[in-house]
Amino acid sequence: MIQFGTSGWRSIMAEDFTFANVRRVVQAIATHLRTSVSEHRLIGASATQQNGTPIPRHADTPIRPVIVGYDTRFLSPEFAQAAAEVLSRNGLPVLFSKTFVPTPVVSYSIIHQKAAGGVNFTASHNPAEYNGIKFNMTNGAPASPEVTHDIERLANGSDEPASGGEIGKIIPFDPNPAYLAKLRKTIDVGALKKARLKVGADVLYGTGRGYLDAFLSEAGCRTTVLHDWRDVTFGGQSPEPAEPQLAELVKVMRKEKLVAGFGTDGDADRFGVVDQDGTLLSPNEILPIVLQHLVKTRKARGLVVRSVMTSHFIDAVARHYGLELKETPVGFKYIAEAMEAGGFLMGGEESGGLTIQGHVPEKDGILACLLMAEVRAVEKKSFRQVLADLRRQVGPYLSKRINLHLSAEIMQGVRRRFETLTPNTLEGLEVKKIVRLDGFKFVFRDDSWLGVRLSGTEPVVRLYLEADTPKKLKELEKIGTRLINS
Repeated sequence: MIQFGTSGWRSIMAEDFTFANVRRVVQAIATHLRTSVSEHRLIGASATQQNGTPIPRHADTPIRPVIVGYDTRFLSPEFAQAAAEVLSRNGLPVLFSKTFVPTPVVSYSIIHQKAAGGVNFTASHNPAEYNGIKFNMTNGAPASPEVTHDIERLANGSDEPASGGEIGKIIPFDPNPAYLAKLRKTIDVGALKKARLKVGADVLYGTGRGYLDAFLSEAGCRTTVLHDWRDVTFGGQSPEPAEPQLAELVKVMRKEKLVAGFGTDGDADRFGVVDQDGTLLSPNEILPIVLQHLVKTRKARGLVVRSVMTSHFIDAVARHYGLELKETPVGFKYIAEAMEAGGFLMGGEESGGLTIQGHVPEKDGILACLLMAEVRAVEKKSFRQVLADLRRQVGPYLSKRINLHLSAEIMQGVRRRFETLTPNTLEGLEVKKIVRLDGFKFVFRDDSWLGVRLSGTEPVVRLYLEADTPKKLKELEKIGTRLINS
């Protein structure tokens, strides 16, 4: 059975992720898009090729093209080619990326090329044995639950992928120039050129190559680049910009006395930021820094959006500047929905997602790293100093996430127990409110909180904690662990 998670469908190659199943899923996407065409949603202005000439339309229906991209994983280009053939046999013109492409670049390409949507082959930060499909809608946003449910229904039905007939238009295109041009309008290149920062960029063998490193160098940063070649094993680790994977970046930073280090995951939608002393900042720390920068430096205003298990540190910064904040379920598609509604300033999530007004409705690790480089250039101080100043303004917020691996049977028991749990206190802590937006979040009287969220795709329970002192945080960890294991 094909099942989409918070960000597409992922599975292990040669088990569930096979060419046959890929064709099933892409046929479902094609059927969904053809239905959208019949409802007059995907007929519109012409997209263009690299040379500026219009993309040829299907003979009978003026359908917008579909972007097809892929990451650096084993067989990703071949899976993408199979998908392009299925789409084209369904009468959908295809713009096929000439090389490996980040997810946020696929998102921007959909908007820039006035496409019907985008199919990207990536398993993001997952281990090398995984692959996946992300589908972005015609507005560039991750597919909504309604769309993914429709794709699941079609993929798990009886329809066979189109295999006969002539393969239609599959047009190679390079998404890099248009996206970098967009970034030049979004990032303060002048501030970066003036600062002449010495930085590191670790693209972790992924699709950030030619984007993060290229932009930093073009903007005058003296950039040391790591792992900017294809390795389908990702150096034997998951391509996630976390502490173990960025250890080499930290070593290089100390040796070369770099003032900042930046990393992106396999499809460059997640980010990692390292301070000059080798400290890795968490997304829960980076989001408030970026928000303050946008308001203070750019005089920007608007709605701030975060997922339910993201730190309330960003809430405090929003409150400090008189900004409205909205809480959403986990998954960037919900932040994208809020962005599309208008009046948006910034959105983010604790797993490493961020976007801002005027940019793509998709998480963008490249953008996040460049915004933090801009912070370093403008503030002329370390990220830890910026963070300390911010905490003096709005108060201390310490957060932690723990992944607990449990059997499927125990997971079901945890789910049933939490669905009926409505305590006024938890081990002596007064519960101010319970948030069931996505998982279970207990907010206590002192505004510390404990969250529990069960994965829908793997036997993992995630425990989220936040308090204003290390002692309280440790106590919450004990309470949460006992609560899950009771």
